[in-house]
Amino acid sequence: MADFDVIVVGGGHNGLICAAYLARAGVRTLVLEARSQVGGCAGTEDAVGIRANLCNCDHTMVRHIPIIQELRLDQHGLRYIDNDPGMVARGWDAPGPIPIFHSVERTIDALALTHPEEVDNYRRYAEVAVPVADFVTQVSAEPPSALRLIRRGADPRRARAIKTLLQWSRMSVGDVLRSFFTSEDLLGPAMAAGPAVWGLSPETPGTGLGALAWAFKHVGPTGRPVGGSGALTDAVAASFKAAGGVIRTDAKVVSLLTAGEHMRGVELADGTAIEAEDVVVASDPRAAIVNGIKTPGPAAGFVEKWRKRQPQAGYESKIDARISGLPTWRNLDHEAFAAVGFEDPLTPSTIVAPSLAEIARGHTLMGEGKVLDRPMMFLNIPSVADRLMVPSGASDEHVLSLEVLFTPYALEGGWEGSAEPERWLDMAAELFEPGFRESIVEWRAVTPLTYEREFLMPQGHATSFAGGPLAALLGRDRELTRYQTPIEGLYLTGAATFPGAGVWGASGRNTAKVMLRDEALGQG
Repeated sequence: MADFDVIVVGGGHNGLICAAYLARAGVRTLVLEARSQVGGCAGTEDAVGIRANLCNCDHTMVRHIPIIQELRLDQHGLRYIDNDPGMVARGWDAPGPIPIFHSVERTIDALALTHPEEVDNYRRYAEVAVPVADFVTQVSAEPPSALRLIRRGADPRRARAIKTLLQWSRMSVGDVLRSFFTSEDLLGPAMAAGPAVWGLSPETPGTGLGALAWAFKHVGPTGRPVGGSGALTDAVAASFKAAGGVIRTDAKVVSLLTAGEHMRGVELADGTAIEAEDVVVASDPRAAIVNGIKTPGPAAGFVEKWRKRQPQAGYESKIDARISGLPTWRNLDHEAFAAVGFEDPLTPSTIVAPSLAEIARGHTLMGEGKVLDRPMMFLNIPSVADRLMVPSGASDEHVLSLEVLFTPYALEGGWEGSAEPERWLDMAAELFEPGFRESIVEWRAVTPLTYEREFLMPQGHATSFAGGPLAALLGRDRELTRYQTPIEGLYLTGAATFPGAGVWGASGRNTAKVMLRDEALGQG
């Protein structure tokens, strides 16, 4: 008898969610995590005297589908602090912020304060984009099916949304956004919240659905788990273990063991072999397949196909800092914005971005190992609403989170000793009233090199599925859209598979559904 029914390789949020559903269905499931804690990029850790989220993650999509209810995560300590607005947009030279509230009307009221010329444009955008975002959210909550898309298309209430989805899927995000807005203060941040997170240029064909970034904020609430993003993964891990699941940390998988075209388990770095008929790769799929399958045999063609895939290098960096006191935004009429409900400008993630043309130039510079003078930044201070982020309890201490995009893995001159991270802090200081730089007590930079060394991401990149729902529904790249591979018993999940990056969890949930449906796991 095998040691387990299923082994999940990787304890990020999708791996844990997949495992939890399997365990709750009675499947003997083991999660193997190479690091000393689970959570992956959705986790939270102690650093520089604060609780630091490993990525600058607000939770929106994971709250749209019933994962929290189905896994009873509230019973395992998960509580959310709602953020409304869910995000704030700022151009580098903008006259003020643009808070994106859950309510379209509240967003428009705030937009009128600084960009009245965009009010009608935003209303038109919301009328078109919000139904598409709602549709994408619904189809992403189930394993992809072209038949399901056809059935939904027969519903007159969905017909326009599907038509728009098809149309935007063929366009660049830049072209879609320019069809609605004129101000770069909206265009740049909307791009930064969409395909820029995938490392793409705004002029890349087929990225048009990235224009839904603002629309998703109107579909459901945005929030952060109390105690940090990792409170979600901690709760999923607790739900998994309560159902009989087993987690092993500091357990690096080096080989996927096969017998012909069938899985038979995995081998750890210490030489331990663990048997299971089914294995789920919830880490980088290329690295697992190419480096992990030592004797592919009949699966040689499958392995070679993945070997030929050009791996993408990382392009995101993050600064976590402990600060003494709160900064004050420049160009912010506090009284006027308070009148429209924007009373806390520090907690929500603020996206600061240049123009679309500058973002496209930044994409080119990234290929040359350089960073824009004024790059795209995500900035927030989560400790304003959640004091658990400051373990010392000192009332004057806070957490600064600053994420910077298009920061190349192959930085010119290398990351060791680079002045780039400190330059980003100097750039951020331009957004605040004097005193910001002096308030920084201690900080760390997490660069693509750090993600490679400490988080085991090849070239510092967390592979994400950027094909969009249309590619998934049509079954393009079948292993990434259907979660199954030509090797019987080998499944893929995680950010590399549909629906992709972010704290979503749909990929893990969908993979478990496919396994339970096709393999009759847990049925005795």
